[in-house]
Amino acid sequence: MPPAEDSSVTSTTTRRQRKRFKRKVSIKVKRRAEKTKKRKEKANVTPLVTKYWLQRYDLFSKYDVGIKLDEEGWFSVTPEVIAACQAGRCAGAGVVIDAFAGVGGNAIQFAKVCHRVIAVEIDPKKVALAIHNAKIYGVEDCIDFIVGDFFQLAPFLKGDVVFLSPPWGGPSYKTRQDFTLDLLKPKDGHSLFQAAQAITPNVIMYLPRNVDVLQVSELSWLSSPPLDIEVEENYVRGRSKGITVYFGDIAFQQ
Repeated sequence: MPPAEDSSVTSTTTRRQRKRFKRKVSIKVKRRAEKTKKRKEKANVTPLVTKYWLQRYDLFSKYDVGIKLDEEGWFSVTPEVIAACQAGRCAGAGVVIDAFAGVGGNAIQFAKVCHRVIAVEIDPKKVALAIHNAKIYGVEDCIDFIVGDFFQLAPFLKGDVVFLSPPWGGPSYKTRQDFTLDLLKPKDGHSLFQAAQAITPNVIMYLPRNVDVLQVSELSWLSSPPLDIEVEENYVRGRSKGITVYFGDIAFQQ
């Protein structure tokens, strides 16, 4: 006669099997939900920004946590690795002014390493997105968001560094052989630089990769004596994305 089966062992084995099964089902449901979310998300992406959506993790490493962008934000935000590099030049600075904050990519990185960030943006909808994104990175308390025109606010602002990443005119900037400073928006690069320079000689400009570098270097001569200047080409995954120009004490500072 075969020995009686231990019911406690059988019961334990069955419970383990049920847990494994539930765990597998839970994982499958979660993966299916993630795929559905991405499909819906991609369906809402316009043809203009599809290529940028594919690079979403280069723009924000925490994209899946709930980052939000408007259409212009997709092709205007600085890739995160570049923004972090730019912010690194200002590590320990008292106040950094981000003159064209957009959806917050640069302001977030500055807030990680500087004491205070003043983020100026004329579009209130973008400011709302920037505040939301800053919360995801846990730096919202380090940023003062201001809805307004930088040119009107500049005479009243005080800071140690001014960061300038003005609109480049959309993706069409790539079609030009030489991008000149007069093509920047809402005003030309000379006017923009002079407004920033009135606040501090320490200025950072993030410009298109095809910008006329000689023309940019001439900006340093608007100050007397001329400012130190450093031009840095920025890459992401081996592809050129833009040019960062450092003026003043932050030039050649590692």
